[in-house]
Amino acid sequence: MSKVRIYTLAKDLGVENAKMLELLDGLGVSYKSVSSTIEEETVELIKEMLAEEAAQAGGAPAQATAAPESDTPTDADAGSAAPAPQADAPTSSEEVPHRAPVVTIMGHVDHGKTSLLDYIRKTKVAAKEAGGITQHVGAFEAQTSKGKIVFIDTPGHEAFTTIRARGANVADIAIIVIAADDSLMPQTREAIAHAQAAKVPMLIAINKVDLPQADPDRVKTDLTQLNLVPEEYGGDLVVVPVSAKTGEGVEDLLEYISLTAELEDLRADPKGTFSGVIIEGKVDKQAGVLATVMVQEGTLHVSDFLVVGENYGKIKAMTDSNGARIKEAGPSTPVQVLGFSEVPSSGEKVQSAKNEHAAREIVAARASDRRDAENARVQRRLTLEEMMGPLGSVRTVNLILRADTQGSVEAIQGILARKESDDVKINVMLAGIGAPTEGDVLLASTAEATILCFSVTASGGVKKVADGKDVDIKSFRIIYELIDEVDRLIKGNVEPVFEEKYLGRAEVRMLIKHPKSGTIAGSYVTDGSLKRNAKAKVTRGKQVVYEGTIVGLKRFKDDVREVQTGYECGINVDWNDVMEGDIIEASEMVEVEQN
Repeated sequence: MSKVRIYTLAKDLGVENAKMLELLDGLGVSYKSVSSTIEEETVELIKEMLAEEAAQAGGAPAQATAAPESDTPTDADAGSAAPAPQADAPTSSEEVPHRAPVVTIMGHVDHGKTSLLDYIRKTKVAAKEAGGITQHVGAFEAQTSKGKIVFIDTPGHEAFTTIRARGANVADIAIIVIAADDSLMPQTREAIAHAQAAKVPMLIAINKVDLPQADPDRVKTDLTQLNLVPEEYGGDLVVVPVSAKTGEGVEDLLEYISLTAELEDLRADPKGTFSGVIIEGKVDKQAGVLATVMVQEGTLHVSDFLVVGENYGKIKAMTDSNGARIKEAGPSTPVQVLGFSEVPSSGEKVQSAKNEHAAREIVAARASDRRDAENARVQRRLTLEEMMGPLGSVRTVNLILRADTQGSVEAIQGILARKESDDVKINVMLAGIGAPTEGDVLLASTAEATILCFSVTASGGVKKVADGKDVDIKSFRIIYELIDEVDRLIKGNVEPVFEEKYLGRAEVRMLIKHPKSGTIAGSYVTDGSLKRNAKAKVTRGKQVVYEGTIVGLKRFKDDVREVQTGYECGINVDWNDVMEGDIIEASEMVEVEQN
């Protein structure tokens, strides 16, 4: 053999992938991931290192096996030996056990997501469990040589954008399915954006490679346009060619899922405090409200009290993904529960409570916090650090761009690219033609992005969803206004800094008493200009006797906004103690441009 994949070598030698990567790091061997290949010389060197480690540790097992032989003759010795396993128990219990990875499969409609899931069901799930699983719970468990893998079924049609966003947030790993004969499509890009926003590891499954017109290389090339570089092109993106029809590559895909889960080191304590997420909820005509819960931590039991948002319920019955009644469910287990009075929303966090009283207290506290947050949001103003992270670091402005034509999209993206600097990165998460959708709002909510629209406007329904999720949708007809908005986002919504700017001065030469306005100073502008509503400072000799505002400015009988040098005017500073000879100096506050 000339080269071998790292995970294959680890499997052959019976060591964990993490251990194999440690050895490679020690040797100074570079690699992208566990699926990278290494040279035969490196393989032989690793085998020698493992052999040396095994030889050095060879004496310990002999002593361990000798002890039981000397202890077996008498019952007393056997009794004294019994506590030995208990001495090891605390060590094993201190380490939180691994859990099964939760995987969501996303992508464009008709690219074969459901077909791929169906093939995995038929080959990795018992026959009695295969029928109707997706419709029952929306998730299923597959048994592989590496252990259990939990799949969430997230439809790829535009109408199920909400479910797709939910899937990306719940899952540990996202698989993006792309048809080999179709390459990247709008919903493919959207699915990738959701997975990136949720910050979950992503695998690419190029489906339909069995078709004559299949072109996997085109898909890989198109992926590079999204800054997703496959491993064979020198990047770190795992791309697996598969066929949901023939099963080609499916085993490799499952292997990569297990490898990714191993590297992510997914753990959960079944004895810890329960926490979970609502996958979906519905109302059954016979049973009532049914909610699918993904257990993330701890163990869920029948009769437990659960709190979701500002609602709570007691579990009356619990069903696994096979439709069987169960009494408890551990981490990475999707279950359907009966007991809520209202249908919970997808993606809501689930919390357990000791009893009904405790559940009511949690609900009351959340309702109070929500009211406080709503009141605070009205007055809230984001600081630069809140919007873009700590000062001194690279700040990222997340945007979703919608325009009327592809030409407009490309033009705006070109301008935005020139706005980037060493300190600020502009991340256009999604750019498309047409009005923004609810899917855009969900993505913006997940990634804290702003939706910018050029020559298109959002529908009332989308605006309502955006208001509910506190997402900004801003529409522009002039491209320069859109760019100005981006500049504002780059600078951040900081408090503006003002400085006082001198305008001019006038000398008071006569006083006019007015029944309504009080004393009006008949003055002559000696320098600059005076403006209505400008700040006024009245100086008498060398002493400032009054500071206020020019509330009125007249030329003869007419109200004017400004009077220039060399003209006479009547000035009302809303102060009746002005005297002849006083000097009225005007100034205004102007915003200082910040770097």
